[in-house]
Amino acid sequence: MAATERDYYELLGVTREAGPDDIKRAFRRLARELHPDVSEAPDAEQRFREVVEAYEVLSNSERRELYDRFGHAGLSSGGFRPTTFDLGDLSDLFSAFFGDDLFGVAGRAGRGRGADIVAFIEIDLAEAASGTSREVPFQVALPCDRCGGNGAEPGTQVSVCPNCGGTGRLRQVSRSVFGEFVRTQTCPSCSGSGRYVARPCGECHGVGRVLEERSLDVDIPAGIHDGQRIRLSGEGHAGSPGGRAGDVYVEVRVRPDDRFVREGDDVYCTVDLTLPEAALGATVTVPTLDGELKLTFEPGTQAGEVRVLRGRGFPALQGFGRGDQRVLVNVLVPRQLTQVQRLLLEQFESMSTEETYRSDGRFFDKLKSAFR
Repeated sequence: MAATERDYYELLGVTREAGPDDIKRAFRRLARELHPDVSEAPDAEQRFREVVEAYEVLSNSERRELYDRFGHAGLSSGGFRPTTFDLGDLSDLFSAFFGDDLFGVAGRAGRGRGADIVAFIEIDLAEAASGTSREVPFQVALPCDRCGGNGAEPGTQVSVCPNCGGTGRLRQVSRSVFGEFVRTQTCPSCSGSGRYVARPCGECHGVGRVLEERSLDVDIPAGIHDGQRIRLSGEGHAGSPGGRAGDVYVEVRVRPDDRFVREGDDVYCTVDLTLPEAALGATVTVPTLDGELKLTFEPGTQAGEVRVLRGRGFPALQGFGRGDQRVLVNVLVPRQLTQVQRLLLEQFESMSTEETYRSDGRFFDKLKSAFR
């Protein structure tokens, strides 16, 4: 379930016309203000999670369109669930969303947790419906085998940073007519680790970690939406000694399919009938997510009619059952006629009566059924 029912645009302080860059800037600003590591407000964590949820929706084009049209109910029916983040480090959050480090260092001393990684994979729309498995390659920082992850040359010791006393942060207090101002910054000597290495490891150069290419087989569940993330806990960058590894967030991108339009768990497609086929009836082949299917259309089929194929849509990602496929009929009207064809049509028209074109009066009911 969504953590909040508040308007996402209001939470980020942007208009409904805001572009992706405006949304990203607003999120960065609010995340820095509200993260529990920074803010002392009692409701900071709750507000922070709401802002993260708003960004997850508005930064994704498919989720944003669904939210704009149907609100929170549309997101729930579309399978959206907010990502659950470990709030241990603000830099981890920015790494998960943007693949960068907010502070340019591993994070605050003492936390120890490794940074998260974002990886991307692309799948076809049919694979999103059936589920699939993919090998996801990425670079990950792992503990150095030579030094055991402490960054020191084997046989040497690691001591406390003399500059910050092992805190990893430096505090500078200045006074003015307005009172005292406290400025905190990362210790430049130890880069926030709180440790001093006299003889850095020759393999990792004192970092304690080395980059390696890794790949993981990721199971992609049936019904996944474009832009949704799969969390692989503990598969991210290694933490400092004693700290747990970060996570890998695999963002799934679904390639557009010219045959279908997805709306939540339902899919839409069109079928073209020629004028004689619509008038006389015909059996034609239509595409579905499970392969091609033959459909028979009765004589007198009208343009705009909708055939609903129950259970031919996407599986519900969180729940049971499948959506429907709605097939919209498009009748092809001839654009060029030979002289003989024109004469035949004129002859047909001269023989037609009101009964020939009698309407059943249910056009708008049929059209509305396409969106139910």
